[in-house]
Amino acid sequence: MLTAAVRVLAAAALSLTGVLQSPASVPVRDQQQWVLDALNAEQAWTVTKGRGVTVAVIDSGVDPGLKELRGKVTAGPDMSLSSVQREARPGEHGTAMAALIAGTGAKDGLIGIAPDARILSVPLAVDEEPGAGSIEPQPAPRPGEESGLESPLARGLRYAANHGAQVVSMSVGGYGPLKSEREAVSYALSKGVVLVAAVGNDGQTRYAQTNGTSFWNFPAGYPGVIGVAAVDKQGRRAAFSSDNLSVLVAAPGVGVPVARRGGGYQPSEGTSPAAALVAGVAALIKARHPALPPEQVAQALSSSARGRPAAGYDDKIGFGVVDAGAALNAADRLAAARPGPDVPDDLHFGEGVDSPVPARPGPEPWRLWLFGGAALVALVTFSGAIMALNQRRR
Repeated sequence: MLTAAVRVLAAAALSLTGVLQSPASVPVRDQQQWVLDALNAEQAWTVTKGRGVTVAVIDSGVDPGLKELRGKVTAGPDMSLSSVQREARPGEHGTAMAALIAGTGAKDGLIGIAPDARILSVPLAVDEEPGAGSIEPQPAPRPGEESGLESPLARGLRYAANHGAQVVSMSVGGYGPLKSEREAVSYALSKGVVLVAAVGNDGQTRYAQTNGTSFWNFPAGYPGVIGVAAVDKQGRRAAFSSDNLSVLVAAPGVGVPVARRGGGYQPSEGTSPAAALVAGVAALIKARHPALPPEQVAQALSSSARGRPAAGYDDKIGFGVVDAGAALNAADRLAAARPGPDVPDDLHFGEGVDSPVPARPGPEPWRLWLFGGAALVALVTFSGAIMALNQRRR
């Protein structure tokens, strides 16, 4: 059984793996153009850039002094401890994800998918050392074995839902579901919060190669959470991206430029940036249609995706690569659809007269008379035949 602390450390398995090799002579906006094109972000920006939406980043802390995020980050308390309220230091991973979602592009810097959105930083104790999260999957706890305490992720979800987040981005993960997290996911969804999570980077593990599928990562595996896989520049599934039925859609996750804590940029690789990018698209949808429920946001993303598999869906890229412009159009259609009229309890399938009440079961008089008469005729006939036979014998 994984303890809550170990589950949070597993977030490192979804962290940045890029090398600091981006040529300084190439502006970051030029480096990220292919990502914006892949997501059709610029068409979506003609409609909305996410103003009025708060995206919670459940991750390591976010650097509020980053030029792309200055003045738009609200920092929550460290969620790793339930009894102590303390601030968390800005982290590399959380800062990178926040900028992908809501970077303003200030001073020719990196621009996020929802540049007018705000960030609520919900920090977890994430170990960002490379390889620190390489934890072998362990069996989920049996019923009755789970601790009654909330996990840090569960606390973070409830905090985000109670502090104005309309979208939650979770580029973190662990193996095995926990009751406290399932309940927190249900709570956030009930408040209309869209939940987006990375599906994990286990596509090249021995287990995946042997069994043709990857271990499930949570929270991506919880019902109602939008699980995001990673694709490369050609729209092909990244070899490292986990493949299982938690995958709903995909987004760029190979060579994606991200901002560094304190300034500067680096390429990233993983389902982490893919999930952050999709969270940005979800923020655009919520800015356009604030009342659209999470399940319809997920429907808008999946029904409008590009590069759909031949079968319509597979467990590698889900329904395809998210298209922000098309997703907004799909959300418009869903929001415009009018539900059918409510039917009052005293009506059956609308107006009309109820069918007559059936008669109570029991004997019917005419059937009784018919049966009795037939029995009497048979008895008389039989008696007559007996008498005739007796006379012949005499």
